[in-house]
Amino acid sequence: MVTLKPADLAREHGISTQAVRNYERDGFLPPADRTPSGYRIYTDLHAAALRAFLALVPAYGHATAGRIMNAVNEGRLDSALTLVDRGHAQLLRDRETLGAVRNAVGHLTTGAPVPAHEPARTIGELARRLDVTPATLRKWEEAGILTPARNPATGYRIYRPGDVRDAELAHLLRRGGYLLDHIAGVVRQIRDAGGTEGLADALRAWQGKLTAQGVAMLDAAAHLGRYLRLVPTDRP
Repeated sequence: MVTLKPADLAREHGISTQAVRNYERDGFLPPADRTPSGYRIYTDLHAAALRAFLALVPAYGHATAGRIMNAVNEGRLDSALTLVDRGHAQLLRDRETLGAVRNAVGHLTTGAPVPAHEPARTIGELARRLDVTPATLRKWEEAGILTPARNPATGYRIYRPGDVRDAELAHLLRRGGYLLDHIAGVVRQIRDAGGTEGLADALRAWQGKLTAQGVAMLDAAAHLGRYLRLVPTDRP
């Protein structure tokens, strides 16, 4: 294999040599051999690992990208692929949620009622549906995003179809990086079935993010596949 210096890897991506060393330290790159004087010796294996990691970041986020590379470099390929699968599943859920929100907005702007055939949900049921904690739902309620009714017999919160729609929207926009105050304003627009331009802008921006993430996942898969072909099969 061709031998490379840390600067060679760093130069390709416009990062510092210290970043390359940090990525090796964190297990995102396989351990490098050393010269007798202690300098790191990188190879095309390390170059491929760095390309894979940096491609994984925009696709899955820095933390998950790191866990994927850790798993690969520790010989836990199935664990790495499970993380990849979860990322694709979340992207699909985001796309489906975006479609559901657009459908809900369509009902409101045309004057059609929100479908009410679904039963009311408890806070635990809604939390499980969204894969968040009940505390998160209570925080959204404090921010004015959710306005659940109370069961007259027990006093517990109940979430009707409109509340579920608002929670789905909040979950979607939170993953898009929107602050709670902004989300509360968007939800109020939906409830009032009035000026939805702000919501339309938010949904268009999130659609763009989902598209960019999907393309990033394709790019990451290509780089990860090339790296896997270089990883020795006898590694632990």
